[in-house]
Amino acid sequence: MNCLIKDLGAQVGNEVTLRGWMYNRRSSKTLHFLQLRDGSGVIQGVVVQAEVSPQTWKAAGDATMESSVAVTGLVREDKRAPTGVELSVRDVEVLHQAQEYPIQKKEHGIDYLLDLRHLWLRSTRQRAIMKVRATIIRACRDFLDQDGFTLIDAPIFTPNACEGTTTLFETEYFGSKAYLTQSGQLYMEAAAMALGRVYCFGPTFRAEKSKTRRHLTEFWMVEPEVAFNDWQDNMALQERFVSAMVGRVLAECGPDLKALERDTSKLEKVVAPFPRISYTEAIERLQAAGRPVQWGDDFGAEDETLLSESFDRPLFVYQYPAAIKAFYMKPNPADPRVALCNDLLAPEGYGEVIGAGQRMDDLEMLTAKIQEHGLPMKNFEWFLDLRRYGTVPHSGFGMGIERAVSWICGLQHVREAIPFPRTMYRNTP
Repeated sequence: MNCLIKDLGAQVGNEVTLRGWMYNRRSSKTLHFLQLRDGSGVIQGVVVQAEVSPQTWKAAGDATMESSVAVTGLVREDKRAPTGVELSVRDVEVLHQAQEYPIQKKEHGIDYLLDLRHLWLRSTRQRAIMKVRATIIRACRDFLDQDGFTLIDAPIFTPNACEGTTTLFETEYFGSKAYLTQSGQLYMEAAAMALGRVYCFGPTFRAEKSKTRRHLTEFWMVEPEVAFNDWQDNMALQERFVSAMVGRVLAECGPDLKALERDTSKLEKVVAPFPRISYTEAIERLQAAGRPVQWGDDFGAEDETLLSESFDRPLFVYQYPAAIKAFYMKPNPADPRVALCNDLLAPEGYGEVIGAGQRMDDLEMLTAKIQEHGLPMKNFEWFLDLRRYGTVPHSGFGMGIERAVSWICGLQHVREAIPFPRTMYRNTP
């Protein structure tokens, strides 16, 4: 019977066949200890020379690291094993004899590993990260689907700048200019006027010349948008969303978090409500700590780390200066210097994982902002139509998947949080 490693616990006493890859092997004169992986897990198989044919003994000894194999054996309980079971091997068939594997059990430089990213993904650590990433994505979509949101796909090619014109990837589009999307938000605003509660999930692109551990040129975002929600409703939604996402990972990814040596006690504290401080209070805290910031400055990574380290769960910083936020952010009627927006800073120094805000719903004010930012008015006429025909207060947010994965997995660099990272100096493999 063909079986996956993750299902072997229910097969104690039965003979099964596993199809996968040789992860490692230790041998003595009369024993081979095979470590096998199949994508669902890793298990040890024991080959006893006296109990198998000469052909099976030779195949087990000859199979190189990452050779693909079919291994048949008896599942037996072994409480010492991580999986709780072990395989008494009866037969080994080498389906493909791998060449000498270029990634060995020794220290390799990060550039070398990234050059071999297509193979590095096979390591225990990288597989665990990808499992957590998949769970995060599933948790995000399940939460929104169950909360009355409709998934709307935003275009990848767009004539519009959403997050500033300096980070656009430009391309020729049948005789005119187009850009790789920075965000699906503008399109979600249109969809929210039709369906009320919507979200998109897809790749976004920023031509940022940044070498920090938090930046990629291509990353994935989930972006909900809600009609009739103000900025405070929006923060309440983010709290529920992030709490549910982290709770789902804790419930489903225990072995993966253990493989990553993640301190889950810190994640267990991620429950609503989250602490909230204004931008002005944040500036005062930073200045008191000796940081050289002034009111009106944007925060750098060190500033975000310093702000968040006083809290054991994500921190809302709200009402940033309107001048450093996107053109579509609604200013506070009581103090037009600041926008009705927030960033959500992850604890442990991981910085911003969510950017959010209430959108400008006044036609004249939005028109003036587009002109002030020097954006081509003709490309935004459709966006202005949303303010001409049934405008309402509305808000939304964007969460970068890779930043969330980095935080939840405890990674040092965001490049490990995506299968094939794209940075300033890397677009391969």
